[in-house]
Amino acid sequence: MRVSTAFNKMLAIVGASVQNVTFTPEGIVVGLRRRRIKHRCPCGWRTWAIYDRSIRRWRHLDLGSARCFLEAEICRIDCARCGRVRTEEVPWARPRARHTRDLQDVVAWLAQRTDKTTITKLLRVSWEAVAHIVAIVVADRLDETRLDGLLRIGVDEVSYRQGHRFLTVVADHDRDGAVVWAGEGKNAAALHAFYDLLGADRCNHLEAVSLDMGAAYKSATDAKAPGARQCVDPFHVVKLANAAVDKSRRWAWNESRRRQRSEKGPLGRSRTMATPEGWIKQTRWALLKDPDSLKESQLAILHALRQQNSVLYRAWQLKEGLRDLYRVRAADAPEHLRWWLAWACRCRIPAFVTLAKTVRINRERILAAIELGLSNSKLEGLNSKIRLINHRGYGHHSAAAVIAMIYLCWGGITVQLPTDRALPLAK
Repeated sequence: MRVSTAFNKMLAIVGASVQNVTFTPEGIVVGLRRRRIKHRCPCGWRTWAIYDRSIRRWRHLDLGSARCFLEAEICRIDCARCGRVRTEEVPWARPRARHTRDLQDVVAWLAQRTDKTTITKLLRVSWEAVAHIVAIVVADRLDETRLDGLLRIGVDEVSYRQGHRFLTVVADHDRDGAVVWAGEGKNAAALHAFYDLLGADRCNHLEAVSLDMGAAYKSATDAKAPGARQCVDPFHVVKLANAAVDKSRRWAWNESRRRQRSEKGPLGRSRTMATPEGWIKQTRWALLKDPDSLKESQLAILHALRQQNSVLYRAWQLKEGLRDLYRVRAADAPEHLRWWLAWACRCRIPAFVTLAKTVRINRERILAAIELGLSNSKLEGLNSKIRLINHRGYGHHSAAAVIAMIYLCWGGITVQLPTDRALPLAK
């Protein structure tokens, strides 16, 4: 069998045949000859007009221990549709790429599942090449229709680098939290960019948007999608309640210290033998944990706080009362929230008085989330996965690189391996 025939069967290059094979110190160089005569612009225009010619080399999948390169003549054409000179498209490589489609697809498939170090050692490519390949594959495979038919979306931010570097991530609730857009920043301008890409017509079709209590995302949604119902994520509401409990605990600690100093005698000795500082220190996790997960010792602390009629026990009751808002029936939620707001306003605990004001401002958005059953729980889980992506890459130096990885892993992109496209062997 001739060498060219053997390499034709091994490589199975679409749209070309092997013309010659050369063994060099760099690796195996396979010369290709295209089968079609007309030249094709990346825009799809076919023409005979050639501006100039050159020889180009593409890195291919390794053949055993040897690197493999494909080499062929490539032309620049004067495209009438684009109105400028462009490099023609070849079937075995994507435009502006120096790696073949097969190698890029293998790199992208591995990038969805493992870290960059493994990819660079396995395929003998650089870290920069992996990042560049991921960006090219995402640009080629990202579904342009992913923004069509959006009805209920979730918006959240995630940190991707030290120094307060954030991304805004938008996911589709009706597609199991699939990422439809990601952009740099966590301000109103970042979400404005998404709504501008979505367009006024598709913004008008949005039914609900789940987000946090921040003013940035709210102002952008009010301006671009005023018809969509805004839903405050329950996680952020409960998080504020836990923060209020922690502030109340520190407030009680400071109050007890102040009383202790005022009760000291002229020689600096305390007039009371027992001080409340010890039990205040031991109450943190008993107050913050889910009651179903409390240990016996933590339950004993809560019982002791109740017997002493402690302010911390009232703070714990207020926190659990707000959590009960998400446990009652949706029809009973408005009345339960009204009752809780009245209780929190007269509790005389500064942290919960402030929390009551925040909840009252966001009352309609909180009730909308309960009525529609929307939360950013999937987005919070997605944020953990994004941080894992960042860790697998040992950090990314640009937001564009992180966004490309997010689209690749969680944007609904399915990468098919070259072995899956090959014909099955005859039995």
